[in-house]
Amino acid sequence: MCDETTEAENSLWATGRTLGRREFSLMTSGVAAAMLLPGCASGTVADKDDQKDATMEVASRTVSIETPDGSADAFFVHPVSGSHPAVIMWPDVAGLREAYRTMGSRLAEAGYAVLVVNQYYRSAPAPILDTMDDWRTEEGRALIDPMREKLSPAGTTSDALAFVAWLDKQAEVDTSRKMGTCGYCMGGPFTLRTSAARPERVGALASFHGGGLVTPTDDSPHLLISTMKAAMLIAIAQNDDARDPDAKTVLMDAAKKAGRPAEIEVYPAQHGWCTIDAPIYDEAQAEKAWSRMLAIFSEYL
Repeated sequence: MCDETTEAENSLWATGRTLGRREFSLMTSGVAAAMLLPGCASGTVADKDDQKDATMEVASRTVSIETPDGSADAFFVHPVSGSHPAVIMWPDVAGLREAYRTMGSRLAEAGYAVLVVNQYYRSAPAPILDTMDDWRTEEGRALIDPMREKLSPAGTTSDALAFVAWLDKQAEVDTSRKMGTCGYCMGGPFTLRTSAARPERVGALASFHGGGLVTPTDDSPHLLISTMKAAMLIAIAQNDDARDPDAKTVLMDAAKKAGRPAEIEVYPAQHGWCTIDAPIYDEAQAEKAWSRMLAIFSEYL
Protein backbone atom coordinates (compact mmCIF):
# COMPACT_ATOMS: atom_id res chain seq x y z
CA MET A 1 0.00 0.00 0.00
CA CYS A 2 1.10 3.65 0.13
CA ASP A 3 4.25 3.44 2.23
CA GLU A 4 7.97 4.08 1.96
CA THR A 5 8.53 0.85 0.03
CA THR A 6 6.04 1.51 -2.76
CA GLU A 7 7.06 5.17 -3.00
CA ALA A 8 10.70 4.18 -3.39
CA GLU A 9 9.77 1.53 -5.96
CA ASN A 10 7.78 4.11 -7.89
CA SER A 11 10.67 6.54 -7.77
CA LEU A 12 13.06 3.99 -9.23
CA TRP A 13 10.52 2.91 -11.85
CA ALA A 14 10.05 6.51 -12.96
CA THR A 15 13.78 6.80 -13.61
CA GLY A 16 13.88 3.53 -15.53
CA ARG A 17 15.50 1.51 -12.77
CA THR A 18 14.33 -1.62 -11.01
CA LEU A 19 14.90 -2.75 -7.45
CA GLY A 20 17.77 -5.04 -6.68
CA ARG A 21 17.70 -7.40 -3.72
CA ARG A 22 19.88 -5.13 -1.62
CA GLU A 23 17.70 -2.06 -2.30
CA PHE A 24 14.52 -3.96 -1.54
CA SER A 25 16.00 -5.32 1.70
CA LEU A 26 17.09 -1.86 2.77
CA MET A 27 13.67 -0.38 2.03
CA THR A 28 11.79 -2.98 4.00
CA SER A 29 13.98 -2.15 6.98
CA GLY A 30 13.23 1.56 6.48
CA VAL A 31 16.86 2.50 5.85
CA ALA A 32 16.69 3.46 2.18
CA ALA A 33 13.31 5.12 2.07
CA ALA A 34 14.49 8.67 2.62
CA MET A 35 17.41 8.21 0.25
CA LEU A 36 15.27 6.94 -2.61
CA LEU A 37 12.26 9.22 -2.27
CA PRO A 38 12.17 11.99 -4.88
CA GLY A 39 11.60 15.62 -4.17
CA CYS A 40 8.10 17.02 -4.47
CA ALA A 41 6.66 17.20 -7.96
CA SER A 42 3.48 19.00 -8.81
CA GLY A 43 0.53 16.65 -9.29
CA THR A 44 -2.31 17.62 -11.59
CA VAL A 45 -6.03 17.08 -11.39
CA ALA A 46 -7.73 16.15 -14.64
CA ASP A 47 -10.09 18.80 -15.95
CA LYS A 48 -13.70 17.66 -15.70
CA ASP A 49 -14.26 18.67 -19.33
CA ASP A 50 -11.84 15.90 -20.30
CA GLN A 51 -13.87 13.14 -18.65
CA LYS A 52 -14.99 10.85 -21.44
CA ASP A 53 -18.01 9.34 -19.70
CA ALA A 54 -19.54 12.54 -18.27
CA THR A 55 -23.22 12.47 -19.21
CA MET A 56 -25.31 13.80 -16.32
CA GLU A 57 -25.40 17.14 -14.61
CA VAL A 58 -24.57 16.72 -10.94
CA ALA A 59 -25.01 18.54 -7.65
CA SER A 60 -22.84 18.16 -4.55
CA ARG A 61 -22.64 19.10 -0.90
CA THR A 62 -20.46 18.47 2.12
CA VAL A 63 -22.28 16.33 4.66
CA SER A 64 -21.82 15.15 8.23
CA ILE A 65 -22.65 11.57 9.19
CA GLU A 66 -22.98 10.37 12.75
CA THR A 67 -20.95 7.28 13.61
CA PRO A 68 -20.22 5.58 16.95
CA ASP A 69 -16.88 7.44 16.95
CA GLY A 70 -18.16 10.91 16.09
CA SER A 71 -19.27 12.98 13.12
CA ALA A 72 -17.71 11.96 9.82
CA ASP A 73 -17.49 14.59 7.11
CA ALA A 74 -17.90 13.49 3.51
CA PHE A 75 -18.51 14.78 -0.01
CA PHE A 76 -21.86 13.72 -1.48
CA VAL A 77 -22.34 14.14 -5.23
CA HIS A 78 -25.20 12.87 -7.40
CA PRO A 79 -27.18 13.57 -10.58
CA VAL A 80 -29.42 16.60 -10.14
CA SER A 81 -32.61 14.65 -10.74
CA GLY A 82 -33.92 11.20 -9.92
CA SER A 83 -32.62 8.50 -7.59
CA HIS A 84 -29.62 6.36 -8.40
CA PRO A 85 -27.51 3.48 -7.07
CA ALA A 86 -25.23 4.62 -4.26
CA VAL A 87 -21.46 4.18 -4.18
CA ILE A 88 -19.12 4.67 -1.21
CA MET A 89 -15.68 5.86 -2.35
CA TRP A 90 -12.70 5.33 0.00
CA PRO A 91 -9.71 7.61 -0.80
CA ASP A 92 -6.04 6.71 -0.66
CA VAL A 93 -3.60 7.51 2.15
CA ALA A 94 -3.66 11.28 1.52
CA GLY A 95 -7.39 11.37 2.22
CA LEU A 96 -10.39 13.24 0.87
CA ARG A 97 -9.19 16.17 -1.22
CA GLU A 98 -9.85 17.90 -4.54
CA ALA A 99 -8.64 14.93 -6.60
CA TYR A 100 -11.22 12.66 -4.99
CA ARG A 101 -13.96 15.26 -5.29
CA THR A 102 -13.20 15.27 -9.02
CA MET A 103 -13.18 11.48 -9.21
CA GLY A 104 -16.39 11.22 -7.20
CA SER A 105 -18.05 13.80 -9.43
CA ARG A 106 -17.03 11.89 -12.54
CA LEU A 107 -18.63 8.74 -11.15
CA ALA A 108 -21.79 10.69 -10.30
CA GLU A 109 -21.91 11.98 -13.86
CA ALA A 110 -22.11 8.34 -14.93
CA GLY A 111 -25.32 7.94 -12.94
CA TYR A 112 -24.42 7.20 -9.32
CA ALA A 113 -25.02 8.85 -5.96
CA VAL A 114 -21.46 8.95 -4.62
CA LEU A 115 -20.33 9.44 -1.04
CA VAL A 116 -16.59 10.22 -0.89
CA VAL A 117 -15.64 9.77 2.74
CA ASN A 118 -13.00 11.22 5.03
CA GLN A 119 -11.51 8.12 6.65
CA TYR A 120 -9.56 10.37 9.05
CA TYR A 121 -12.60 12.14 10.53
CA ARG A 122 -11.63 10.94 14.02
CA SER A 123 -8.62 13.25 13.79
CA ALA A 124 -9.55 16.17 11.53
CA PRO A 125 -11.99 17.30 8.85
CA ALA A 126 -11.00 17.09 5.20
CA PRO A 127 -8.96 18.18 3.41
CA ILE A 128 -6.02 17.28 5.59
CA LEU A 129 -3.60 17.37 2.66
CA ASP A 130 -4.15 19.09 -0.68
CA THR A 131 -2.43 16.57 -2.96
CA MET A 132 -0.67 13.23 -2.92
CA ASP A 133 2.62 15.12 -3.19
CA ASP A 134 1.93 16.62 0.24
CA TRP A 135 1.89 13.14 1.76
CA ARG A 136 5.21 12.35 0.16
CA THR A 137 6.92 15.04 2.25
CA GLU A 138 8.30 14.49 5.73
CA GLU A 139 5.73 16.93 7.13
CA GLY A 140 2.85 15.22 5.35
CA ARG A 141 3.74 11.80 6.67
CA ALA A 142 4.20 13.15 10.18
CA LEU A 143 0.68 14.57 9.95
CA ILE A 144 -1.00 11.48 8.50
CA ASP A 145 0.77 8.67 10.38
CA PRO A 146 -0.91 9.29 13.77
CA MET A 147 -4.27 9.47 12.01
CA ARG A 148 -3.67 6.12 10.32
CA GLU A 149 -2.94 4.58 13.71
CA LYS A 150 -6.48 5.39 14.81
CA LEU A 151 -7.94 3.27 12.00
CA SER A 152 -8.86 -0.35 12.66
CA PRO A 153 -10.81 -3.11 10.91
CA ALA A 154 -13.57 -2.79 13.50
CA GLY A 155 -13.68 0.97 13.06
CA THR A 156 -13.87 0.69 9.28
CA THR A 157 -16.73 -1.79 9.55
CA SER A 158 -18.55 0.51 11.97
CA ASP A 159 -18.02 3.44 9.60
CA ALA A 160 -19.30 1.43 6.64
CA LEU A 161 -22.49 0.55 8.50
CA ALA A 162 -23.07 4.23 9.28
CA PHE A 163 -22.37 5.33 5.70
CA VAL A 164 -24.72 2.74 4.21
CA ALA A 165 -27.48 3.69 6.65
CA TRP A 166 -27.05 7.40 5.88
CA LEU A 167 -27.13 6.86 2.12
CA ASP A 168 -30.30 4.81 2.34
CA LYS A 169 -32.05 7.81 3.88
CA GLN A 170 -31.20 10.14 0.99
CA ALA A 171 -33.79 10.92 -1.69
CA GLU A 172 -31.05 10.79 -4.32
CA VAL A 173 -30.41 7.09 -3.59
CA ASP A 174 -32.45 4.33 -5.23
CA THR A 175 -32.72 1.81 -2.39
CA SER A 176 -34.35 -0.75 -4.68
CA ARG A 177 -30.96 -1.22 -6.35
CA LYS A 178 -27.75 -2.59 -4.87
CA MET A 179 -25.01 -0.30 -3.61
CA GLY A 180 -21.39 -0.25 -4.74
CA THR A 181 -18.09 0.68 -3.15
CA CYS A 182 -14.68 1.57 -4.56
CA GLY A 183 -11.38 2.24 -2.86
CA TYR A 184 -7.83 3.22 -3.66
CA CYS A 185 -4.59 2.14 -1.98
CA MET A 186 -5.44 1.89 1.74
CA GLY A 187 -9.09 2.23 0.70
CA GLY A 188 -8.91 -1.02 -1.27
CA PRO A 189 -9.39 -3.36 1.69
CA PHE A 190 -12.06 -1.03 3.05
CA THR A 191 -14.24 -2.04 0.09
CA LEU A 192 -14.17 -5.67 1.24
CA ARG A 193 -15.01 -4.67 4.80
CA THR A 194 -17.89 -2.51 3.50
CA SER A 195 -19.21 -5.38 1.41
CA ALA A 196 -19.02 -7.79 4.33
CA ALA A 197 -20.65 -5.31 6.73
CA ARG A 198 -23.86 -5.17 4.68
CA PRO A 199 -23.73 -8.13 2.28
CA GLU A 200 -27.41 -7.89 1.41
CA ARG A 201 -26.93 -4.25 0.39
CA VAL A 202 -23.56 -4.09 -1.40
CA GLY A 203 -23.66 -5.64 -4.86
CA ALA A 204 -20.23 -4.75 -6.27
CA LEU A 205 -16.82 -3.51 -5.19
CA ALA A 206 -13.81 -2.12 -7.00
CA SER A 207 -10.35 -2.09 -5.39
CA PHE A 208 -7.59 -0.18 -7.18
CA HIS A 209 -3.98 -0.86 -6.14
CA GLY A 210 -5.35 -1.87 -2.76
CA GLY A 211 -2.84 -2.59 -0.03
CA GLY A 212 -3.16 -5.41 2.48
CA LEU A 213 -5.96 -7.32 0.78
CA VAL A 214 -4.27 -10.57 1.79
CA THR A 215 -2.43 -10.76 5.11
CA PRO A 216 -1.49 -13.62 7.48
CA THR A 217 -3.70 -12.22 10.26
CA ASP A 218 -7.09 -13.51 11.39
CA ASP A 219 -8.74 -10.30 10.23
CA SER A 220 -7.30 -10.31 6.69
CA PRO A 221 -9.78 -8.72 4.26
CA HIS A 222 -9.71 -11.69 1.89
CA LEU A 223 -11.24 -13.89 4.60
CA LEU A 224 -14.39 -11.78 4.37
CA ILE A 225 -15.11 -12.85 0.79
CA SER A 226 -16.98 -15.90 2.02
CA THR A 227 -19.50 -13.62 3.78
CA MET A 228 -19.99 -11.18 0.88
CA LYS A 229 -22.54 -11.12 -1.92
CA ALA A 230 -20.69 -8.60 -4.06
CA ALA A 231 -19.09 -8.96 -7.46
CA MET A 232 -15.45 -7.91 -7.34
CA LEU A 233 -13.05 -5.91 -9.47
CA ILE A 234 -9.55 -6.08 -8.01
CA ALA A 235 -6.97 -4.15 -10.03
CA ILE A 236 -3.43 -4.85 -8.80
CA ALA A 237 -0.32 -2.78 -9.45
CA GLN A 238 2.62 -4.56 -11.05
CA ASN A 239 5.03 -3.67 -8.24
CA ASP A 240 2.55 -4.81 -5.59
CA ASP A 241 2.24 -8.10 -7.44
CA ALA A 242 6.02 -8.44 -7.68
CA ARG A 243 6.31 -8.18 -3.90
CA ASP A 244 3.37 -10.51 -3.19
CA PRO A 245 2.73 -12.65 -6.28
CA ASP A 246 0.58 -15.14 -4.38
CA ALA A 247 -2.02 -12.58 -3.31
CA LYS A 248 -3.93 -12.63 -6.59
CA THR A 249 -4.20 -16.42 -6.45
CA VAL A 250 -5.44 -16.35 -2.86
CA LEU A 251 -8.06 -13.77 -3.81
CA MET A 252 -9.23 -15.71 -6.84
CA ASP A 253 -9.41 -18.97 -4.89
CA ALA A 254 -11.47 -17.26 -2.18
CA ALA A 255 -13.83 -15.80 -4.78
CA LYS A 256 -14.26 -19.16 -6.49
CA LYS A 257 -14.91 -20.93 -3.22
CA ALA A 258 -17.54 -18.33 -2.31
CA GLY A 259 -19.09 -18.40 -5.76
CA ARG A 260 -18.51 -14.67 -6.22
CA PRO A 261 -17.95 -13.08 -9.65
CA ALA A 262 -14.43 -11.67 -9.64
CA GLU A 263 -12.23 -9.85 -12.13
CA ILE A 264 -8.72 -9.88 -10.69
CA GLU A 265 -5.97 -8.47 -12.89
CA VAL A 266 -2.42 -7.23 -12.58
CA TYR A 267 -2.10 -3.97 -14.52
CA PRO A 268 1.15 -2.85 -16.18
CA ALA A 269 1.27 0.21 -13.92
CA GLN A 270 2.73 1.21 -10.58
CA HIS A 271 1.05 1.43 -7.20
CA GLY A 272 -1.13 4.56 -7.14
CA TRP A 273 -1.68 4.70 -10.91
CA CYS A 274 -5.44 5.40 -10.72
CA THR A 275 -5.40 8.52 -8.52
CA ILE A 276 -5.42 11.58 -10.74
CA ASP A 277 -3.09 13.74 -8.63
CA ALA A 278 -0.52 10.99 -8.03
CA PRO A 279 2.89 11.52 -9.66
CA ILE A 280 2.70 7.89 -10.83
CA TYR A 281 -0.74 8.39 -12.47
CA ASP A 282 -1.03 6.38 -15.69
CA GLU A 283 -3.90 7.76 -17.75
CA ALA A 284 -4.23 4.85 -20.17
CA GLN A 285 -4.28 2.17 -17.48
CA ALA A 286 -6.42 4.31 -15.17
CA GLU A 287 -8.99 4.71 -17.92
CA LYS A 288 -9.03 0.96 -18.47
CA ALA A 289 -9.58 0.34 -14.76
CA TRP A 290 -12.28 3.02 -14.62
CA SER A 291 -14.12 1.48 -17.58
CA ARG A 292 -14.04 -1.93 -15.91
CA MET A 293 -15.52 -0.42 -12.74
CA LEU A 294 -18.33 1.16 -14.72
CA ALA A 295 -19.02 -2.14 -16.47
CA ILE A 296 -19.22 -4.10 -13.22
CA PHE A 297 -21.33 -1.45 -11.51
CA SER A 298 -23.67 -1.39 -14.51
CA GLU A 299 -24.11 -5.15 -14.36
CA TYR A 300 -24.48 -5.68 -10.62
CA LEU A 301 -25.99 -2.46 -9.22
